[in-house]
Amino acid sequence: MTAVLMDYDEVLERFEPVLGLEVHVELSTATKMFCGCANVFGAPPNTHVCPTCLGLPGSLPVLNRAAVESVMRIGLALNCSIAAWCQFARKNYFYPDMPKNFQISQYDEPIAVHGSVEVQLADGSTCTVDIERAHMEEDTGKSLHVGGSTGRIHGASHSLLDYNRAGVPLIEIVTKPIVGAGARAPALARAYVTALRDLLRALDVSDVRMDQGSLRCDANVSLMPRGSSTFGTRTETKNVNSLRSVERAVRHEMGRQAAVLASGGEVVQETRHFDEATGTTSPGRRKETSEDYRYFPEPDLVPIAPSAEWVQRLRATLPELPWQRRARVRVEWSLSDLELRDLVNAGALDLIAATVDAGAPAEQARSWWVSYLSQQANSRGVELADLPITPEQVARVIALVDAGGLTNNLARQVVDGILAGEGEPDEVVAARGLAVVSDDAELTAAVEQALAAHPDVAEKIRGGKVAAAGAIVGAVMKATSGQANAQRVRELVLARCAP
Repeated sequence: MTAVLMDYDEVLERFEPVLGLEVHVELSTATKMFCGCANVFGAPPNTHVCPTCLGLPGSLPVLNRAAVESVMRIGLALNCSIAAWCQFARKNYFYPDMPKNFQISQYDEPIAVHGSVEVQLADGSTCTVDIERAHMEEDTGKSLHVGGSTGRIHGASHSLLDYNRAGVPLIEIVTKPIVGAGARAPALARAYVTALRDLLRALDVSDVRMDQGSLRCDANVSLMPRGSSTFGTRTETKNVNSLRSVERAVRHEMGRQAAVLASGGEVVQETRHFDEATGTTSPGRRKETSEDYRYFPEPDLVPIAPSAEWVQRLRATLPELPWQRRARVRVEWSLSDLELRDLVNAGALDLIAATVDAGAPAEQARSWWVSYLSQQANSRGVELADLPITPEQVARVIALVDAGGLTNNLARQVVDGILAGEGEPDEVVAARGLAVVSDDAELTAAVEQALAAHPDVAEKIRGGKVAAAGAIVGAVMKATSGQANAQRVRELVLARCAP
């Protein structure tokens, strides 16, 4: 049944939206949170499991120090205070993808609290989002519901379970209630998740692949009647896995809840699922409260007490953060506010900066990301940063062009190969045979064939019409599938046609 939605302008006239965003981040540590199993994506089901992450009797967790340091660095980058003492808790609930029937998490004593991050929206305005906490926990396994039409448990004939993800280090970053965003609420939600993704990538603590679930957002939305200061009943749209979908989910929930309230109904506190195809949400389960989870201190793990020296050592490892990089490159590249904003909105600025850091000239890096690679992202329906190509790979392609090893056309073919998963730039060049032909013997033979095929053009060149050499160069390029060194071909043509 399709939900009734209130017109967005009417929603804003009658209600004030309140947001709460919970972003879950899988860390890219070598092993899982509490055991030595490999932390990798895409392995065959149930091949990276052990008694600890399967919750078998007698197994005991051992804390991953690298994961602890990662969340401390995240907290510091978000201006959080790092707790001098914190501990883990058991969060008790049963789902088939929770083999222990509880999740090791943090409850009332998280490791990082009370931070903030300044977020820039697409229109150039900024907003400070306050962070309530960032805490550590373990991820669950994956359920695959088979036999139904929706991929959900309702209507499925059976379910398959993969515990490879069970126990993967997971960080949950929770905002304080975001009030006062008004019409900007959906865009602000998207901008905030974008800012977090960029920050986490800069910290190199996660691959932040939303399409693979290593970054996902739970969007809490409620509405207050205009003039009221009492929060409404919230819903939590779970595991939204693209930036565009975060914005769409918030906007849809605002319209749906407003229609429910305007008709005299009550919003149900529940989790909801977002449908990418329709842009709508649907009911999940009634939302539990903290009491339902029966939290109690995890008896098998000792508390964590980060020393001031440890915190300061980690603070010293923080890289240049995205907003600091933007301020710097704006000056270095002589960008106007509008140009900077366009690059940020396209998701290109940090990618360009990273390409420059890898050795590419700024202008060429900018050209690749905002033209050809942006076209590829649009055709695939993904964000620019989600293309399967790195700034280092783009810098290498640019270096090959500058060295004369590739033409611009061949370089685009190399990039196509990288995007297709064929390997590093040099591997694609070798596999596809794309290197520029610079061997004089080979080029001379191709030039002589082209001159013989176009005697009239050759005669014009001999008569002093040097511009006509372009036709011969074009013929050679066509004959060599664009792989000839065009400059050297031109030199050979003019030499052959000299009086």
